[in-house]
Amino acid sequence: MTINQTYNYMTRKLFISLLAFCIIPAFSINPVEKFVNNPVLQHANVGLLVKNLNTGETLYELNPDNSRTTASTMKAITTATALEMFGPDYRIETKLAIDGELLSDSTLEGNLYIVGGGDPSLGSEKTGDKNFLDTWVKAVRKAGIKNINGKIIVDASVFDKQVINPKWSWEDMGNYYAPGIHGISYMDNTYKMFLKSGKAGTTTELLRTEPEIPELNIENLVKSAAISSDNAYFYGAPFSDYRYVTGEIPANRAEFVVKGDIPNPGLLLAQHFHTKLAEAGSIIAAEPEVIYDNCCKKLVIYKHLSPPLSELITETNIKSNNHYAEYLFKLIGSKFSSPATNDAAKKNIELFWQKKGLPTNELFQYDGSGLSACNAVSPRFFVDMLTYMKRDSKYADTYFKSLPIAGVSGTLKEILGKTRLEGKVHAKSGTIQNVKCYVGYIEQSNKTLVFALMVNEPNGASKEVVKKMEEFFLDITK
Repeated sequence: MTINQTYNYMTRKLFISLLAFCIIPAFSINPVEKFVNNPVLQHANVGLLVKNLNTGETLYELNPDNSRTTASTMKAITTATALEMFGPDYRIETKLAIDGELLSDSTLEGNLYIVGGGDPSLGSEKTGDKNFLDTWVKAVRKAGIKNINGKIIVDASVFDKQVINPKWSWEDMGNYYAPGIHGISYMDNTYKMFLKSGKAGTTTELLRTEPEIPELNIENLVKSAAISSDNAYFYGAPFSDYRYVTGEIPANRAEFVVKGDIPNPGLLLAQHFHTKLAEAGSIIAAEPEVIYDNCCKKLVIYKHLSPPLSELITETNIKSNNHYAEYLFKLIGSKFSSPATNDAAKKNIELFWQKKGLPTNELFQYDGSGLSACNAVSPRFFVDMLTYMKRDSKYADTYFKSLPIAGVSGTLKEILGKTRLEGKVHAKSGTIQNVKCYVGYIEQSNKTLVFALMVNEPNGASKEVVKKMEEFFLDITK
């Protein structure tokens, strides 16, 4: 080989080596670096942790011990705690009880009580017996009661009177997704308001509400607009019968439904029960009322049971039901406090997971649903909790089945569909303004990954963030 041939050979070899040096990193970039170094997330507050559930090996991490706003991923903690404390077969009791004396002519010289237990499913569109009031009428008859020389009283003392979480924003109060959490829930604590809209820019016409709430006074300020979805918001304080509604709905609709929270669901339940008994021939002397103290000794004549807790947590997680989540949160508080309070629930959850060895100094929980922007949890806490629920919990299968499935169900139905991860990601999502999070499991043929991926304050829209998160999940499972 001549000197020139040797020189050319060495030059080509060096060029190929340099080319390989430049190209290989481009194809082997770390998924975490790829995820955070894109315009949508470059300046976002991102935290993540991915572990191999089988071995405990950490595969990917970024600021795993820093707490971030959770949105609805908080429900994963609320439902896990409730399941561990009460078990999947637990049913919440609502009691019918009486005081006074039952006379020989079947007249009750006293009151009929509905004693709440914190069941979110009474009259719910989601779970439970839709015709339960008919069953209650039969129970009253079976107890030998025809007429009531008193009233129907709702005892809502199982929960305290702070029915709106103080950490929720004013914009949320009065809307169906942030209903009051009373000791008695009825019809998901939600009413539907039917509006008629005209041309864009005109004020809509209020047609009716379902159910009808006689005491409710609604000031309708909603405008018709050239939009395709609901952008109307209710405003109103707890227990107030005054609501005003602002915002916009699509123009030129004969009927369009928006939803608000029932100001006093216990009273509405008592009124409906009063009507049912009257239709069955009973005479009831006085109008219903609601109390928040356990006033007197009562004789229980009937116990209404909720669906099993397994169904309630499935509804909570699959549909991301704020109403159910908040009732489970207060239920946790009721285990050690009477009446149940938000603070009691918070302390009980912290104590429970502290005993399991989890880093509760990274858990800042103020509600059950994640609606409050004050909530914050670290990826480490989420992954440790999810690891416990999958590996150590007696109710691992129940919990796992309560989670949405990517491309298949609930709030994950629209992500990772028609990819190799469709049906393999079981997780809870979380979305509020400037927050997008996923926590859960990825099933692969030879292992299960447990993960928490949390993004706060991204630069892009929610859809753009989700797209990057999908890419991350696909990258870490290659």
